[in-house]
This record gives sequence, C-alpha cells and structure tokens, in this order.
Amino acid sequence: MASVSADLFMGKFVAILESQAASIAGVGDQVDEIKRELEFMKAFLADADGGYKAHTQVEEVWIRTVRDLANDVENIIEEFMYHMYEQQIGRGFARWIHKTIHFPKHLWYKRKIANKLQKIAMAIRAITERNQRYGGGTAVEGKSISSEDIRRWVQNQAESSLFHKEDELVGIEGDKNLLMGWLMNEEQRQTVVSVVGMGGSGKTTLVARTFKDEIVKRHFECYAWITISQSYVIEDLLRRLIKEFHKAKKKEVPADMNAMSYNELLEILVNYLETKRYLVVLDDVWDVHLWDKIRFSFPDKHLGSRVMLTTRREDIASSSFGVESHVHRIQPLERGDAWELFNMKAFSSYQNKSFSPELLSLARELVEKCEGLPLAIVALSGLMSSKKSLTDWSKVYNSLNWHLTNNSLLEPMKSILLLGFNDLPYRLKQCFLYCSLFPEDQVIVNNRLITLWIAEGFVEHVEGLTPEEVANSYLMELIFRNMLQQRFRGPFPACKMHDLLREIALSIAKEEKFCDVHDESETMEETGALRLSIQTTNGEIGSYLNLSGTPITELPESIGQLGNLQTLNITGTKIEALPRGISKLLNLRHLLAGRFISGKVIFFGVRIPSSISKMKKLQSLAYIESKGNIIRLIGSMTQLTFLGITNVKERDEDDLCASIQEMKVLSRLFLFVADGEEFLRVDALSSLPPYLDRLKLVSKLEKVPHWFCSLHSLTYLNLRGSRLEEDLLPHIEALPSLRSLWLDNAYVRKELCFNRDFVKLWYLRFQNLALLNKITIEKGAMPNLEFLDIHSCMRLETLPQGIEHLSQLQRYKFRNVSELFMESIKEGGVDHARMLLVDERCKKYTNKSRD
Repeated sequence: MASVSADLFMGKFVAILESQAASIAGVGDQVDEIKRELEFMKAFLADADGGYKAHTQVEEVWIRTVRDLANDVENIIEEFMYHMYEQQIGRGFARWIHKTIHFPKHLWYKRKIANKLQKIAMAIRAITERNQRYGGGTAVEGKSISSEDIRRWVQNQAESSLFHKEDELVGIEGDKNLLMGWLMNEEQRQTVVSVVGMGGSGKTTLVARTFKDEIVKRHFECYAWITISQSYVIEDLLRRLIKEFHKAKKKEVPADMNAMSYNELLEILVNYLETKRYLVVLDDVWDVHLWDKIRFSFPDKHLGSRVMLTTRREDIASSSFGVESHVHRIQPLERGDAWELFNMKAFSSYQNKSFSPELLSLARELVEKCEGLPLAIVALSGLMSSKKSLTDWSKVYNSLNWHLTNNSLLEPMKSILLLGFNDLPYRLKQCFLYCSLFPEDQVIVNNRLITLWIAEGFVEHVEGLTPEEVANSYLMELIFRNMLQQRFRGPFPACKMHDLLREIALSIAKEEKFCDVHDESETMEETGALRLSIQTTNGEIGSYLNLSGTPITELPESIGQLGNLQTLNITGTKIEALPRGISKLLNLRHLLAGRFISGKVIFFGVRIPSSISKMKKLQSLAYIESKGNIIRLIGSMTQLTFLGITNVKERDEDDLCASIQEMKVLSRLFLFVADGEEFLRVDALSSLPPYLDRLKLVSKLEKVPHWFCSLHSLTYLNLRGSRLEEDLLPHIEALPSLRSLWLDNAYVRKELCFNRDFVKLWYLRFQNLALLNKITIEKGAMPNLEFLDIHSCMRLETLPQGIEHLSQLQRYKFRNVSELFMESIKEGGVDHARMLLVDERCKKYTNKSRD
C-alpha cells in the first residue's frame, strides 16, 4: 500500500511542477533534486509494498515518514496548480499586468512555494541520514520475508481444508454434487473445472470435500492436490505434483528431483500420467498464464482425466483452456445456512450449545455483516464464543474495525482477505481503497465511481482511450478479481464492497492517511488524511461537488474559482439557470443537472450560458433546457459523450439533428419534448453517432424514426409517452447489442408479438400501455431474457403467451395489474400451470421477486 501514496503525486510532480519550474523563482535545481529523490522513494515504497505490515518498528516509522512527506508534496502541488489556474483564467489587461509588472503579492507567492520546496528537499535528505543512523536499510528485506511468511501460512490453512470434519460444513452438498457430476460424467476428453469466488467464500473447502469423497477417489487411478502461491516457480510445482501422485499411491518418489531440470521433471510427470485417468487440483490460482505453463504436464489420452482449479479471479476461471471446461461460481451462504454455521461455533461452549435470547439481535447482525462469507462467519463466531455477556458482544460489534486490526483471532481471516489486495497493481489499490469512502452496504453506480476516480487523478493516460474507458477497465478488473461485487446489470450497472473487505480497506486507508471516514455525530480530530468522508444519515459523500437533492436555488458567480472541479452534480435541486462563471471551469468533465416532477412525465433542465460551448473538456451535459440558440451552439461540442436536453420543440428539428451528427463520440442521448402534445421531430438525422449506447426519448412520436434499425451499438432503449400506432418491434428486433427495453406509454396498440431475434435482450419492461391486452412470445425470441417487468397494464388479463419459452428467465415483477390477471395465475386459474413452470425456473435465484 505504501507505493499508492508515492504514485498519487509522482505523475503530477514530474508533469506539472517540472514544466512550470521556470516560473517559480529559485526552484529549478530543486525540482531536479526532488524528482531524483522521489524516484528512489517510490522504488523503496513499491518494494516495501509486498506485505501488509512493516517488519520492525524502525521500518514502520521510516515508511510512515516517507508517506507523510509524499502527502506534503501533493498538497504543495495542488496549491501550485490552483495558482497557475488563476493565472490562466486571468483576462486581457489584468493578465498582462501580472506578466509585466510582477505585483508584490505574486512575488511573495513565488517565494512561498520556493521555501516550501526547499523544506521538502531538506526533509528528503534527513530521511536518508536517519536511515543510516538507525539501520532502516533492512526494511525491504524484512518486508519480503514477512510477506512470504503470510503466504506460507495461508497455504497451510488452505491445505488444512482437506481435514475439516464433515459436521463443521454447511450448505455445500448441492455444489458438491454438481462438481462430482462434472468430474465423473461420460466425457472422455480432458476437462477443466474452475471454482471461482472471493477470498474466504469456501472454494477450497468445497473442492477439498469433493476431492476427498471416496466415490471420486475410486473413479480416478491417481490424484494430486497442490496449492499455488502468488510467486510460484514452475519447476517447484512439477516436483510437488510428482511427490503428491507417488505419495497417494504409496510409491517411492524419484531420487534427486531437486537437481532435475524442467524437461526432466516434465518427462517424469507425463510418463506417469499418460496411461492413467487422473485428477489434479490446482488450488488458489492467481496467474492467468499458469495453465499455458503447466498444461503440457497433463497429457490428454481421452481417459476421462480432470483438472480442477480454484481462483478468486473471474478472468482465470473463464479462460479459454483449449479443452472442455466448466465454471462454478461460489454463491454466499443462504441466510439459514449462515446462521447454522455461526451457531455451531459461537455457542459451542454455552449450556446446551444454544444462545442466550438477549444475544439474538446482535448475533443476527454479526451474521448479516458477514454477508454469507464462510471464512468471516467462522472467524467471528470463534471470537464470540469466548464472549458471554451482552456488554462483551456489544463491544466487539461496535469496534469491529479495531478487532480486525488488533485481535489475533481474526488475523487468519484478515490475512486471507488481504492477499487479494496485495496482488492488485498500485492503481487498482488506490481505486479499491477509495470505495471504502462509501457508506456500508451502499450500492455504488459504476458511472459515479468512474467519475470520482478520474477526478481524483487515479486513472492513467492511455493513448487512444478516454479516461472513462480506462477507469471502466479498472472497475471490471476489480470485479473479475472478486474485490468488488457486481450488483445491477442492464441500464444501471453498479457494484458493492463486501462489508468486511470495507472494514479492512478502511483500516489500511486510515493507517496510510489515504482517507478517513467519520459519522456526522462523531467528534473529529486532525488525522492528516488526504480524503475525508463525513457520512450523514442520508448517505451523501463529499468527494466531489454533489449538491443533488438539496434545496439550493442558485449557484454563485464565484463557482468559476473551483479550477480543479471535474464533476458538478445539481440534479434534483431548484436551480433553474447557471451563472456565466460556470464556463470558467475549464477542467469540468461532467455537468449533471435537472429535476423531475414525481408522478408526471415532466423533466426540467437548467438554462446555461452560451459561453459553455468553450468548455472543451466537458463530456457529460445533462440536463439542459433548450432555450434560444443553445441547441445550435452545442454542435461545436463534439467531445460530448452524454447529452440530455429538455424543452425540445418541433421547430428545433434541423438544429438538433445537425448538432447530434457532429458528435462522433456520443454514447448517451436523452431528449424530452416541451410538452406532451408536441411531437419530437428527428427525421432529419441522416447519420448516427457510431457509438450511441443509450437512447431515451420522452416524447410523442408520429412514427418510428427511420434510423432506429441502424443503432448497432445500442444497449438501452427507453421510449416514454411515444404513443406509437406503428409496430415498433420489427424496427428494433435485429439490433445486435440491445439488452434493455423500456416501453412506457409507448404504444396505442392492443397486441405485441415477439416472434424472433432480440438475441441479447436481458431486461424488458412494459408500463402504462393502456390498450394492451395480449403479449405473445414465440419460441426462439428473446433467448437471453432474465428480467420481465409488467407495470400498470390494466387491460392485460393473462400471462404473456409463450412466457414458458424464456429459458433464462430469473426474475419477474407484476405490479398494478388487473384483478383478472392475478386471478389467472392463482391456483385454478387458466395460467396457473404456466406460472408454476416460471416459478420453478426462477426459484433457485435468491433475488426473485413478485410484487
């Protein structure tokens, strides 16, 4: 983690301070000196980053000093950047005066920066001198040993899963039977079975229980289990495999293996396995290239051999192994199983092994905090087994973060969870730690998180990609590694941090002064943290300027002084117009505004000054009001990726279409008409933005726009108030990327028929279709639909015909539907049998709902 602090400011220091050094009196030489020293500091911090804790107290102090110095430099750089920004936005005569006459205040500021940099240089030299005096030079060596000790201990813990007692396990029988089916099916070709889940989810325990089953052992002629460390040597893996195979059959291990080369070891292994049906378990795989390195050790003679691997990384589990493969994704323990496992451990020493009623509420809250993670449940229940009173239980619950850091009983769990963090590249470490600023259990919309990461400067520049695309790749990597949990899919993808991972991340972030979190009721003390989140009862976070939902009615002209602001969110406020000063925000990337009147199809945007078209870094502009010539002016903002416009009028057609055609990188377009009776005219649109991903039209349409069938990148389509008489479905059924379709008062037709295609459609919602009385789904249409939502379609009296053809359906919602519809699906109703089929298909998904 130490390298995170260094890398946060190194890029800024080199790219900004160095380029501007000539304008600061007397610091040119110091910039070069500090740059060289910081490069060495960065290298040291990166090497020291291998483990979670320093090896000695001297090393802890040394690393903490380097980190604090890094924070000081970052603050100086931010101050310098702000001053340079003020110079850049100075106008005409005033700017000329500053350059020519050099006001005393300006000279004073230069001297102030120079003095601060001189102190930094002295502090850097002092660190080196103290290191020599107190022997801090062993820090890196000590770190690597400590890190390896942790890995070795975790490996021992993993392999001890082979010896768990049967009565200590809950909720794994179904998964075990699934794995056994894959291991012993009739497929004679070699098969790879991957089990993937976050650290502590029970992957190893499940595979160990399957591996040990006597039926499985009788099925294979030989078998071996090895745990893969994060820093493995391929020759060592081959030696361990040879030893395991020979040990399992009580055969003598070949002599002098330690002196053998890779080819010699490979020959022994292949010769041993090529005539046998074997089972190999590769536990805790971190390297995506492992299979390519080790696959030649496992000959495929079509004898039904199997290789199983466990991993925390989705990209490894879903790799193309070049052979038959299966993936099993570990799900959290269901609530009942989680409670049973907790009871088994926490109250084992109690009379009759049952809990005291006064502890029930706290016990259930602790189980909920574990979110079905077996490792966490076992660790916490073991800790609580020594606590007998309500007071003791309350102390642990209220100070769980402290216990995670200081209680030896929880150290095993923390070490296992930390391996995933330690394996992250430094940019992903800072992105991951940043997520701990959000309140516990909060689902974080991906776009918001990406925007914040960019504003913080976490996202590197990659040629040919936007910062948003790079940041999204970071987010996907964290999800693939099971460090974040994917929550909603479709139009609003989001993620969440597991409660206990968040607690651990907070403890690291606080120690590193990366960030700190306080409740609004707490008395705050100065901690030196670079970021502070004060969490109120409504869960708002002050990481960027977010005024959404507040009663504010206007922004001051001085808003233009926030030179580094990248995101301004004023949605749901009473602001009707933005001041001219908004156009001074040259670094602003996302401007989010507008308010919605609940219960009505009315959305109000904000009026913006014409000078906003000069803001060439702005990518999101939503929602603005069509006023004057603003639609024509934004045609020059060709960098926009998100555009939302309200109060669009029929007469705006030519200007609107001309402007949209200029926006070649536009991915989201939301348009709202001036009132419910005016048509949206968009027929003049001859060429489409090629990357248009989301389209929302809140408008009355005379006909389906002729360009709908060309929306090849579109994943989300929302039509509201369109009141189309023409059949929309033939125009969009062949769209290759469409995943979400919302139709709200979009039709004045009695019947809808999905007779083909919609191959990627995942979410389908019907709402306020007043005349609709029949929905037909032909076999083969919507083969990947998972969520069906029917809302306020009062003339619909039966289930959609052919709903039983939706083989991937997982969830449905029927809300505010007619009494006849509800009667048809109840016992005795005409659709009851088909409803039972749908329920049977959905019941295995815990998030199924029917309102």
